[in-house]
Amino acid sequence: MKSSWLSCVLVSVLLLAGCARQNNASAVFERMDPAFDALLRPESEVELVATGFVFTEGPVYRRDGVLLFSDIPVNAIYKWSPQMGASVFRRPAGYDGPPMPEGSYIGPNGLTLDKEGRLVICEHGNRRVTRLEQDGTLTVLADRYQGKRLNSPNDAVFKSDGALYFTDPPYGLLKQDEDPAKELKFNGVYRRNPDGTLVLLTSELSRPNGLAFSPDEKVLYVANSDAARKIWMRYEVKPDGTLGPGQVFYDATARKEEGAPDGMKVDTNGNLYCTGPGGIWVFSPDGKHLGTIHFPQVPANLAWGKYAKTHEESPLGEGEKADTLYVTARTAIYRVRLAASGVVP
Repeated sequence: MKSSWLSCVLVSVLLLAGCARQNNASAVFERMDPAFDALLRPESEVELVATGFVFTEGPVYRRDGVLLFSDIPVNAIYKWSPQMGASVFRRPAGYDGPPMPEGSYIGPNGLTLDKEGRLVICEHGNRRVTRLEQDGTLTVLADRYQGKRLNSPNDAVFKSDGALYFTDPPYGLLKQDEDPAKELKFNGVYRRNPDGTLVLLTSELSRPNGLAFSPDEKVLYVANSDAARKIWMRYEVKPDGTLGPGQVFYDATARKEEGAPDGMKVDTNGNLYCTGPGGIWVFSPDGKHLGTIHFPQVPANLAWGKYAKTHEESPLGEGEKADTLYVTARTAIYRVRLAASGVVP
């Protein structure tokens, strides 16, 4: 999640290999395998949705047609819909303490929705995961493991059994792993059971970040956003919800473009869409790199939603496809409509 404030410059995009398909002057679809073409529409292009933010993250599309997303440094969650544009949904939204030094990543990060449509927030500065109730109050879902404070929960996803899986790197701490406020010696991936108990699933990753289930929920994918080890991991999910041994799904450590493995989503056929060096990397379920979508700025996270031009069109009805990726990329929000589709929480 946390990286340079500089955006990915257009020059680097235009120097991509000739296999790239360019729809406008600021976005490129780089094809690595012919299967990539089947995921795109003839008219697929990257569109700017909103801009003027500091570091956007954690998008989630509600079925009423509203996109929610975080702006971490300004400690706010925004809402956006066509025509109505972007406005503050909640602030403060991830940190309630005294002022912290400039540049601290203290606000909200990953967002998701539970089965009842309630917003679940990964709060960096407050070092916890919370649920926003219908009456506006907050319920703390997780803030400690074995009596010690969490680091700074980053991203979260629900399993169909109601369990919440989330990652806990140290990005919300000023000195990260060396911060004296860090109480846990590791950076973990957790499962919060429906009864409220918290289970550590793995502590092997240095910077666990985005995560997503395969459509059948038999596999959990986890991104590691460490510049020294830019990898995506694959874990078999056991019947009790815990994880089997991890396997490297794809290693992008050698890539020098700006960005690292971060947020990810899966389409209904099991293909993965992962923010990584230079853009959104698209993988088949067996780990083949199908292509990359390059943006004017470096993406950090993404969410499936509906393509709509008016507020009246934007609600997602039963049976409608969520065929559009809404992408948080530094100071802006983009979207791209695809032939593939995913699931809205």
